[in-house]
Amino acid sequence: MTSNQNRKMHDGQADTDPDLVRRLLRAQFPQWADLPIRALHSGGTVNAVYRLGRSYTVRLPLLEGGMGAVDLEARWLPRLAPLLPVPIPEVVALGRPGEGYPWRWTVHRWIDGENLVEGAGTADPEAERATARALASFVTALRKVDLPGGPPAHRSAPLHTQAEETREALEALRGTDEPFDVDALHGHWEAASRAPRWAGPPVWSHSDLMPSNLLAARGRLTAVIDFGTLGMADPAVDLIAAWNLLSPEGRRVFREGVDVDDATWARGRGWALSMAAIQLPYYRLTNPVISANARYVMAAILAED
Repeated sequence: MTSNQNRKMHDGQADTDPDLVRRLLRAQFPQWADLPIRALHSGGTVNAVYRLGRSYTVRLPLLEGGMGAVDLEARWLPRLAPLLPVPIPEVVALGRPGEGYPWRWTVHRWIDGENLVEGAGTADPEAERATARALASFVTALRKVDLPGGPPAHRSAPLHTQAEETREALEALRGTDEPFDVDALHGHWEAASRAPRWAGPPVWSHSDLMPSNLLAARGRLTAVIDFGTLGMADPAVDLIAAWNLLSPEGRRVFREGVDVDDATWARGRGWALSMAAIQLPYYRLTNPVISANARYVMAAILAED
């Protein structure tokens, strides 16, 4: 019987392992081929990530679509890094298909830190308030970036375009063992989707500020990673961390820092709920980190009643 940990998350997902990484390095970057290699396990859904020695990571897209993120990060991260208040990834090499692996891949410089964990603020409220302020600073700094030619973000469409998929995903929770009031979640979704649309120009957005994309030391934010969804969007998209990471007190501090109107905050809640609703049925048997976070979001939103 296949365990949840060994099930593939996606149809068509590539097989990767340390031996493949070493063969790719020997063929393309032999200066790194003899360094230690080990798989890193996280809640990521787009890349297989391997620690390479002490200073690097190797990122192999799991699906063909992941090559877009490879190109996006290589182009924009060097331009964004000096404009942001926390470290972001540095691409040090671009790999080609080879050794039976069909897609482009990257070597990044290692960034120290551990993934933030949803709800951790209840154990250390002051650390969470510091993280909420730092995250708000990152979001507002990214929003103010003035680099022309930015592409549409992965979540650049208006929130209401998610309506059909979100409603279907919420309905998929009925009859499962998930302990949520589906009707109440529908109510929260409908309220958020009716919020006035963003009337301003699109702004630079990370678009996937999940806990697995936030690094910390001693519970405080030290870096933001995984910019494969980067681009121009409604600023509400980058408010999702208020519900997928923070406690009510952290959420309050974060909202003060991001300084958005009620409609934008409501759309941010809608994006958080839509993402959680869609992720939970899809990943509940294959990705326990994403599944747990989706449950945290739904519980946080229901607790606001």
